[in-house]
Amino acid sequence: MCSMVKRISLKEALKQEGFLEKAKILPRSFDVIGKIAIIQIPTELKKKAKRIAKKLLEIYKNIEAVYERGKHKGFLRKQAIRWLAGKKIEETIHKEYGCIFKLNVKNCFFSPRLATDRMEIAKQVKKGEKILIMFAGVAPYAIIIAKHTNPKKIICIEINRIACKYARENILLNKIKNVEIIEGDAKKLAKIIRKGEKFDRIVMPRPQIEYDFLQEALLVAKKGTIIHFHDFVNEKEIGKAVEKIRNKTKKFGRKIKVLKIKKVREIGPRKLNIRIDFKIIK
Repeated sequence: MCSMVKRISLKEALKQEGFLEKAKILPRSFDVIGKIAIIQIPTELKKKAKRIAKKLLEIYKNIEAVYERGKHKGFLRKQAIRWLAGKKIEETIHKEYGCIFKLNVKNCFFSPRLATDRMEIAKQVKKGEKILIMFAGVAPYAIIIAKHTNPKKIICIEINRIACKYARENILLNKIKNVEIIEGDAKKLAKIIRKGEKFDRIVMPRPQIEYDFLQEALLVAKKGTIIHFHDFVNEKEIGKAVEKIRNKTKKFGRKIKVLKIKKVREIGPRKLNIRIDFKIIK
């Protein structure tokens, strides 16, 4: 019998390569989108970034390109990335829960770390719902929901022209017929959506800016509408985020019931990406 060889982690491999003195700051994890890895390189290791990237390629044979992560730029949240090793490809196909997503990692925001969040929301959808996805990107939330549930219709709003192109292509790739992509600014939602149209569920998966868009969401919400609201908060200030939502909705004459507060992922020391699910009750 031959025993299986356990694949060594990137951190352990780097220790063996002479990075032991930097063990505390060595990269522990990285995002894999299709065949592309995007890794955060600590400031102290910038000069050795390419060496780290080559080691990553050596360990993980399914990865063809490695990029260093930078900050998201501008309103469109385009990812600032720097090629480190492997092929110089930016377009890839990512698989998630039986769905496929084609995208360009430089021009489109996509986080594989939100996969569980997407499926958790999908599991809440009831048959025949009309759903609105604001800041839809390449349509991962819409496609996961459409593929695994039976909504009547899903409308996606996205301002990034390139993301819209990929979203439409992803709808075809996944053979979905009840998802519509609308290129436009969510701030002009009332003008984009057919007059008088209301939704059973609204997904707002873009943290930090949604408070300014709650008014738009409420314009197309009715009594009973469920809203999934994402935000970045300090772990000690979750209560403040909930109170802010209450105050904003009250300002527009609506009353809500908080259904769930979900810690989606950690994004830094004591900083969280959370999802607040609430229902419009008035």
